[in-house]
Amino acid sequence: MVCGGFACSKNALCALNVVYMLVGLLLIGVAAWGKGLGLVSSIHIIGGVMAVGVFLLLIAVAGLVGAVNHHQVLLFFYMIILGLVFIFQFVISCSCLAINRSKQTDVINASWWVMSNKTRDELERSFDCCGLFNLTTLYQQDYDFCTAICKSQSPTCQMCGEKFLKHSDEALKILGGVGLFFSFTEILGVWLAMRFRNQKDPRANPSAFL
Repeated sequence: MVCGGFACSKNALCALNVVYMLVGLLLIGVAAWGKGLGLVSSIHIIGGVMAVGVFLLLIAVAGLVGAVNHHQVLLFFYMIILGLVFIFQFVISCSCLAINRSKQTDVINASWWVMSNKTRDELERSFDCCGLFNLTTLYQQDYDFCTAICKSQSPTCQMCGEKFLKHSDEALKILGGVGLFFSFTEILGVWLAMRFRNQKDPRANPSAFL
């Protein structure tokens, strides 16, 4: 069987959908990790990436079932939805990579001061840091009431804002890089599905309509 044959197209489409399932799980996991910081929960891009991961996972399952069964209807909707996911994922991935540290700092600042004292205290103990950024008079108040372990072990503690920036920067870069790279493979998925859909199954009835 040549590579352009029915079996090769079917295997390639199945393999591609398995990769999409793994990418979808990776996007969901990294987005959840970034959102788990608490401070970046207000960045709607994180939620967007998580939505893309869920949709990609679902469409990959549909594509896998369609490829295994050579299901015409499933393959048709697979091509349409995967094309839309490509557009959405491409835009979201570019947005992740475009957010600079200044914007992240503004979002973290805005989120920090609307948190309850209990939430801020839990974050300080969790990340072993005190205060956010030493930019306001409220920083000293935060530092005075800080209960992080580092306060008892050294004269000064690292500011929480620096740690939050590091983690959010890593999350956004991973999300943007992975999402952008695999968004282009979705074009391949659309092409493979279109090609496979128009091929005749050699095991099927030769007079069957495709």
